[in-house]
Amino acid sequence: MSSYFIYGDIGGTKTLLRTMVSDKDKTEPCYEWRYDSQAYADFNEILADFLDKTGMNKTNRYPTSACFGIAGPIVSQRAKLTNLPWLMDASALATEFSIPKVKLINDFEAVAIGIERLSRNDLATLQWGVADAQAMRVVLGAGTGMGVAWLHWQGDRYIPLPTEGGHIEFAPTTSLQMELLDYLMKKFDHVSVERILSGPGLTNIFNFLQNDSTRFPGIVVNELKEDSGAIITKLAFEQKHPIAQQALELFVEIYGAYAGNLALLGLCRGGVYIAGGIAPRIIDTLMKGSFMHAFCNKGRYTGMMSEIPVHVIMNPQVGLLGAGLEAQRLISNCT
Repeated sequence: MSSYFIYGDIGGTKTLLRTMVSDKDKTEPCYEWRYDSQAYADFNEILADFLDKTGMNKTNRYPTSACFGIAGPIVSQRAKLTNLPWLMDASALATEFSIPKVKLINDFEAVAIGIERLSRNDLATLQWGVADAQAMRVVLGAGTGMGVAWLHWQGDRYIPLPTEGGHIEFAPTTSLQMELLDYLMKKFDHVSVERILSGPGLTNIFNFLQNDSTRFPGIVVNELKEDSGAIITKLAFEQKHPIAQQALELFVEIYGAYAGNLALLGLCRGGVYIAGGIAPRIIDTLMKGSFMHAFCNKGRYTGMMSEIPVHVIMNPQVGLLGAGLEAQRLISNCT
């Protein structure tokens, strides 16, 4: 008998939903739809529309399970999204939409799970290192926010440990970064890593650099809006805009140091995986060397850091793949 399951990647910018059918040893996708998250008052509206589009609310193809990767912390299977005014409750969703098993997972927990579904072609390697089988891994990524998840080996597979590591304090390592921290402390009560390593964070860096007219005399740019990361990367790559170029260089330098801190904290000899929407768009800059220099620059542990594999995830659907794998695992608990 065929089983249908729904899974999704839910973020502050977009929501991507997919349904698949599992029949014996064969699993195939049935339907997929992308939504603008900001255009909906809550997730229930999106799920209702998705079920209507797939016809699942009109036929006997009722979903057996559902798993959703969410940009925010999960507490008792309830989640308040970090960058959206949505409150999601797994039990309420299961009741309203008659789905026997619904599970909410952190978006970077979903990314972490999805790594095992990636091929070599889905990765761009910054440092091959020497991978230690079954050792700790860490996944991090800048997008609308900064997500972080650990992966530890348990039994016969890696188990994800979701975190809110993007909200720890920013630790500057150069005089320019200290000036950046001082600038941001005047704007925010708490200067987290996410205030810098995200789309809005790249905008903060750009506005900081142009705030001092002596840095780039004769160049005048109006202060950019909160999340103008895409505009800045376009200015840097296509127009060779000096402020945008330096903003991107500073962003990458801080990104590398932060990734190195996480790798050192978890002794992640199993590998570091850079996810999120920004990294693939700036892969050429990440490859130039400043990211890895900052990553490895850990004093007495520099040698060890040079042995840790570092990869950039180029597949934008890795979180969706992870949520799908978890939804598929739920089926065995529902039948």
